[in-house]
Amino acid sequence: MSHEQEISIQPEDPDRRAVICAAGTIALGGIAAALAGHGTASAQDTPVTTRDPGSLGARLQGVQHFGLTVQNMERAYEFYTAVLGGTEVFRHGDFQGDAVQNTLLADQEILANELGVNPRTIGVPDLRGGAQRLDVRFIQFDNVVIELLQYRDADQPMGGPKAFAEPLEHMSPAFPRMMHICFYVRDDVDFNQFIADLEAESAKRGMTQVRANRIIRVSTEEERKATPLSANTNKVTVAPSDGWELIYCKGPEGEQLEFVKALGPVKKRFADALSAHLQLASAN
Repeated sequence: MSHEQEISIQPEDPDRRAVICAAGTIALGGIAAALAGHGTASAQDTPVTTRDPGSLGARLQGVQHFGLTVQNMERAYEFYTAVLGGTEVFRHGDFQGDAVQNTLLADQEILANELGVNPRTIGVPDLRGGAQRLDVRFIQFDNVVIELLQYRDADQPMGGPKAFAEPLEHMSPAFPRMMHICFYVRDDVDFNQFIADLEAESAKRGMTQVRANRIIRVSTEEERKATPLSANTNKVTVAPSDGWELIYCKGPEGEQLEFVKALGPVKKRFADALSAHLQLASAN
């Protein structure tokens, strides 16, 4: 690495966080099954057994962060901090060199060799020779970190709007390997109003990609905008997801986001599962 950027710490804004509380990530674990109402045993029905101290699970202490590769670093940074209330941990950049290339991209270079194509044609930058560089910023939420990554040409400035690779379009969540980031909304927040405010705040900043789906059928953007506020939230009433409220939304980079509440029975199921997990971990 030829350059190290100074670490930047952004103070937390309690007033902003009171408006938009993004408390980290929940794994939905199968939306189709939840909406269909297929039942499973709750965590309290599952006996706690002794975990093998040599197992892989016993060596973990949770999920540290989710990574999101972006086209426009400053736009993504503004959304996850100024709009959603995350706090910057630090930023680092200008990553290049052989070790970086090997660590991040070896599997893709092997694939390019097997296909007999130039690695660049399948989205592999040249960090090894320094033609491209990698910059990262870590954003802290209450219980998880989001890492923003931007691969850029060496002649492009850090944080700029031009990425090395062309962004994917039409990023349907139905594609295998597609992932999403899910934010946990506070129990006392008006969920329908939250979504309306999220769209309005993003629109003010020119983030036109930030659009939430509705629970009623629409065929045009005009129809989506014209839906009543009550159509923002999907409230699941069938066990085992009863008490789950959700919306799906695209972020400013076209990334798939989800915002959820977990109330009543489903909130207890998550709490029971966490308790069982912690009890199992402490047994070692």
